[in-house]
Amino acid sequence: MSDHWYEDESGPLVRPYTVAGGRTRPATEHSFDLMSQVTAVDLDGPEPRLDHARSSLLELVRREPRPVAEVAADADLPLTVVRVLLADLVEAGLVRISAPVTHEGLDDPDLLREIVDRLREL
Repeated sequence: MSDHWYEDESGPLVRPYTVAGGRTRPATEHSFDLMSQVTAVDLDGPEPRLDHARSSLLELVRREPRPVAEVAADADLPLTVVRVLLADLVEAGLVRISAPVTHEGLDDPDLLREIVDRLREL
């Protein structure tokens, strides 16, 4: 475990696994990868009370659907913690996680070679 710390709404610094309740895996089986899209669900009634970490993740995806990897990076939390928290939000009916958007032709070897060449130029 890294020495990374996270500040919650009350101010004290806590280790990220504490934010996830000590869990390293979601309570229920959810399969999503780094590029899966996370979308906030519009609720008809009042929103359930959430802790700071889950509320922050929900705010990140309310703006627009985002990939799991981007949510983790912007939340400045380890991916394992974000997966647990996102699964909790799915269980609460607050977010939906869908398969990554794919574009036909992206597996074209010529296109991939061109991308690699341009990245090397950077």
